[in-house]
Amino acid sequence: MSSKSFKYLRREGGASSRYCCVPFCKMSSRFNSVISFHSFPLDDGMREKWLFNVGREDLNVTPNTRVCSRHFTSDDLIEPSTPTARRLLKKGAVPTVFPRDESTPAPKRKRKVFTQVFKEDRVPTDFPHQDHDYCSSPVQVNLAVKQTEDLRKQVESLMKQVAELTLLQRFCLGRFAASDDDIRFYTRFATYNHLMAFWRLIEPASLNMLRLTRATTKSEDGASFQSLQPIDEFFLFMVHLSIGLVKRDLGHRFNIHQSTASQIIRKWAHFLYTILGSVRVWMPEEAVKAQMPKEFKDYPDTQVVIDCTELRCRTPSSLRLQGEESHCSFKGLIGIAPHGAVTFVSSLCAGSVSDKELLLQSGIVSLLKPGMAIMVDKGFLVDDCVPCKVYRPAYLFKQEVFPANEVKETHSIARLRAHIELLICRVRQHQLFDRTVIPLSNIRTINQLHTVACLLTNYQNGPLLQAWAKD
Repeated sequence: MSSKSFKYLRREGGASSRYCCVPFCKMSSRFNSVISFHSFPLDDGMREKWLFNVGREDLNVTPNTRVCSRHFTSDDLIEPSTPTARRLLKKGAVPTVFPRDESTPAPKRKRKVFTQVFKEDRVPTDFPHQDHDYCSSPVQVNLAVKQTEDLRKQVESLMKQVAELTLLQRFCLGRFAASDDDIRFYTRFATYNHLMAFWRLIEPASLNMLRLTRATTKSEDGASFQSLQPIDEFFLFMVHLSIGLVKRDLGHRFNIHQSTASQIIRKWAHFLYTILGSVRVWMPEEAVKAQMPKEFKDYPDTQVVIDCTELRCRTPSSLRLQGEESHCSFKGLIGIAPHGAVTFVSSLCAGSVSDKELLLQSGIVSLLKPGMAIMVDKGFLVDDCVPCKVYRPAYLFKQEVFPANEVKETHSIARLRAHIELLICRVRQHQLFDRTVIPLSNIRTINQLHTVACLLTNYQNGPLLQAWAKD
């Protein structure tokens, strides 16, 4: 609305006059009946916005304090339906129009005003300029401070939401930190705390490793790949070991090139093989006896329970038969202390080797002493190869039935040997050995992966039996 639209006519009648409280506004109901006059809202927030816009924050508002309709847009006004009805304001309307006539002095500076964005309970970022100019009051300063604080909190909340959404889009350890079930599925560690406790053990040594994804790189076709933190490289290795994902799949999940994923797997296999292999897992005789479970009370001199594990692999049988697959296997020896800790892991040998030959090649014989005893399966005929006692379930040899004493002993030893079979099951839960085609050209890497999988069981889970944990 422009000031030229109104003619200041003297109003007929003796009704009391109303005046507009906006500075420099000369509107009065005494001289113009076209203008309507509106009282301040009762809501404290809206009243504060009105006072700020009209430049009268220190005004003492009374029931007779009015703002004329010239300071509102046409969209703010509800025109009367009958000549006798009153003109009303729409809910949330705020005075934003401040025309200047010839008698009004030009303002010294521009000032920002609240507009109707307050209807949406948002703080405006750009205010239209008005013509009034007044000094800032304490109320105005306090309002600005409050608005700044609200904006700061809103920015912090938005930044947090962006970080959470970014994390959910990435396949990394942080994405699954809140779910122990996911951690167990992808890494075989019982909980996130188990995983982080192990990471704190190896983190100092990992700082000396060459970062393969230090910076974002681009492939030949222009695709960009992100860098990985050391802990996420370790997570990638554990995902490969635990659920057997191939390099291409890992590359897509971690947004890296599949050749980089392959290098990370080889690098961490060698690193963990070196780190875990440098820890002496073979326990002295005194330490084994100190941790001896009560289940072994009939076999108190048992130093180690041993068994063989076999990995079946698929590989082309010859260069001429690349489209056909044949199978080969690798064989290894695992030993655990009676209380369940892995204390010996041999290198992998060809699957055709006998148990006796594997025992001799493994090097465990040199660790055994005459005062010790080993517990083996019934087909492990190695009595003449070791310098100590051998506990083994009885088997039929030129006899039709077992003697009564041998039946009891056989059941007892078989029950105790079930624990090493359970441990081998834990190792085989790393599905890489079941789902991945393992080429013969990569025997060294397979040996490292198998050794790491065996030794990691000492860190990933609790005791094999809950009863042993209480002891």
